[in-house]
Amino acid sequence: METTVIILCLLLSAFFSGMETAYVSANKVYLGVEKNQSDFLSQILARLTENPTRFITSMLLGNTIALVVYAYHMGLVVLSWFYPSVQEWAMGYQLLLQVALSGFIMLLTSEFIPKVLFQVYANTLIKVFAVPAYLFYLVFNHISKVIIVIADFILIKVFGTKAESRKDFFGKGELGTYITEQLGGAEEQEEIDSEIQIFRNALEFSDRKARDIMTPRTEIEAVEVSDTVEELRQLFIETGYSKIMVYDATVDNIIGYVHSFELFKKPATVREAMISVIHAPGTIYIKELLDILTRKRRSMAVILDEYGGTAGIVTVEDIIEELFGDIEDEHDEEPEEGDEVVLEDGAFIFSARLDVQYVNEKYGLLVPESDAYTTLGGFVAFHCGDIPRAGEKFTIEGLSVSVEQSNGKKIESVKIGPLRQR
Repeated sequence: METTVIILCLLLSAFFSGMETAYVSANKVYLGVEKNQSDFLSQILARLTENPTRFITSMLLGNTIALVVYAYHMGLVVLSWFYPSVQEWAMGYQLLLQVALSGFIMLLTSEFIPKVLFQVYANTLIKVFAVPAYLFYLVFNHISKVIIVIADFILIKVFGTKAESRKDFFGKGELGTYITEQLGGAEEQEEIDSEIQIFRNALEFSDRKARDIMTPRTEIEAVEVSDTVEELRQLFIETGYSKIMVYDATVDNIIGYVHSFELFKKPATVREAMISVIHAPGTIYIKELLDILTRKRRSMAVILDEYGGTAGIVTVEDIIEELFGDIEDEHDEEPEEGDEVVLEDGAFIFSARLDVQYVNEKYGLLVPESDAYTTLGGFVAFHCGDIPRAGEKFTIEGLSVSVEQSNGKKIESVKIGPLRQR
């Protein structure tokens, strides 16, 4: 009989403790969506969580009762193991052993394990156990009301404050997590609605920094301010770009840019056609950079590295694309056929310009991501400490990496694949 009561108390304690953890850990957007469904479990869940404070109090009350009953019966069982053989002088050791043994069993079976499980599978388990939780909620409801009133009275009269009235607000992170989970559960061949994609991009928009989206220094096309207008015109023709950067002495000192339309005004010098440019650090958030560009009425900014040199450039189009996706214009180049090659041995040959995050998402690779780089070329150079030559091979965090093409100044393409198991 004692064993049955002890096991029952441990199970109840695990249940109450787990449901409390599940509610705290569950995604509030998920709960909000589920509570608006018409099925039976969703309706029960809605009633169960309509008053979070009372629900949490009921779970704590149930857990407390289960632990008290468990402690009483567990004490009797442990005492029967030693009494009457235990000597009077050893009663203290017997009491210490009783507390240690019963406490260990309780912590393991009704606190640690259930809390971990209910935290990991919070969204699922809170709905699965909604019915029994609601039954206990009804049993302890009136007692919980009394406890809450007494607690509020003590907080107001003694401490001069009041318990916070918890509301089911959810944050941007929870909304982003919910959308990601739902998209992750969809079949790969399903096309994501453009509005959903824009919504997800908007959630990530405020966390993106200029260095994450900039065109790197090595890909900047520029002329020196002392060059002739004819040289500038020829560079426009060769690149097909609508804007060309202008520097004074070195690319680390970019002083402006020229729009191709300015050539129709027949300027006498490059400086005459030049528009001043904004400089910003690589750590600036793109939402702040967009605000600056809008107020200054400029279409691009030069991104500086930690030493004040040119790290890259960001255009208004680059920022808008982060929200609405790629915007094609007459100057955009089609991806080259050799930029992404899948080999038969499970490895890949990529252009070093490809974004690390893009490669990981599309091909399921686990290329380490870092604030120190965004492209595959940057990833290799960062871990090597310099620009490796073509043919050099490396092992980087479980990946086999070899440089396919390199001109000594920048990496052109790399071969990446998981290490082969022997």
